[in-house]
Amino acid sequence: MKLVVQVKLLPTPEQAAAMEATLHAANRAANLVAKIAFERRCFRNFDLRRHTYDRIKAEYALAAQAAQHVIKKVCDAYRTLHAGLAAGNLGKPGSPRRARIEARPISFRPLAAQPYDDRCLSWQHDARTVSIWTSAGRLKGVAFTGSAQQLALLAAHRRGESDLICRDGMWFLHATVEVADAPATRPDGFLGVDLGIANIATTSTGTRHSGKALNAVRHRNRELRRRLQAKQTRSAKRLLKRRRKEARFAAHVNHIIAKSIVTEAERTGRGIALEDLQGIRERVRLRKPQRVTLHSWSFHQLGAFVGYKAARSGVAVIHVDPSYTSQQCSHCGHVDKNNRTSQETFACTSCGFAEHADVNAARNIASRGAAGWAVSHAA
Repeated sequence: MKLVVQVKLLPTPEQAAAMEATLHAANRAANLVAKIAFERRCFRNFDLRRHTYDRIKAEYALAAQAAQHVIKKVCDAYRTLHAGLAAGNLGKPGSPRRARIEARPISFRPLAAQPYDDRCLSWQHDARTVSIWTSAGRLKGVAFTGSAQQLALLAAHRRGESDLICRDGMWFLHATVEVADAPATRPDGFLGVDLGIANIATTSTGTRHSGKALNAVRHRNRELRRRLQAKQTRSAKRLLKRRRKEARFAAHVNHIIAKSIVTEAERTGRGIALEDLQGIRERVRLRKPQRVTLHSWSFHQLGAFVGYKAARSGVAVIHVDPSYTSQQCSHCGHVDKNNRTSQETFACTSCGFAEHADVNAARNIASRGAAGWAVSHAA
């Protein structure tokens, strides 16, 4: 499996200035390439290179590999954009939002990330330094640091490209590492996981990971954004651009929950059954005040974290149909919308079984996971 290792660079002021100038030059070149690609409707790497390679090398003083990576970055960005348009993620055909996106070329921030390969970047793991190409020449001896686990992964399994990133005045390298998956063990049952908003995740064993703290942070940040957007001052706009704490906090919470779920499944020898929530934002109809909460719910990220942590631990993961899991009785199988009397309470109208609603749904998910696994591995 491929993972991303983040290490922090510790450059001198001169080295930081050279890397900043490099990102500025690379992203100005990327904007030019994106404009040419948009005008010519040319989005293939090989074809676009004929129109732009010599020009961006001459105008922006880019080395050969850096120019190649700029063109590839633009092609990848357009590929992602076109996939999003085809999937309907950016609005329906003819909608104002989609029309605005389709009417102009992609643009890159002045300090957007720039990819590097082994010709432009070399690692000295013993000295914990890197040698990196910049528009001002090769920088040698740029120190880096990171956690012991990340540095060990980097030294043993690094493969492919690395991205140079500037964030809040700090410099990072995101390096790709390839780690072999642990052999998947045959699961002895499944741990069902019900995802929600009031409780971010609830397992079939009764463990509930509350979303109260995360929802409070999101509500506070939403109110702060509303006030800052109403001010329309330059300082308010600068503050709005700097605020990325909510996304980092949500990712941190999801990492903790995912690790807890995978650890419990590994300890008990079970697999993990997750809901297949593909397209839930389009399917669910909510009142306007609830839409913001749903659209800020990072269930996809939590599922991705569970997936890769489970693969590293050899824990089987299966996705099941979530239909009626909150209305079905996990004891007798009776399905009725009146079974769910409130957000927390489940009481079966047929057999009288009562349980916390999220725990009951997680047990249904666990049962469907076991049945789905049996069918898919019947041979």
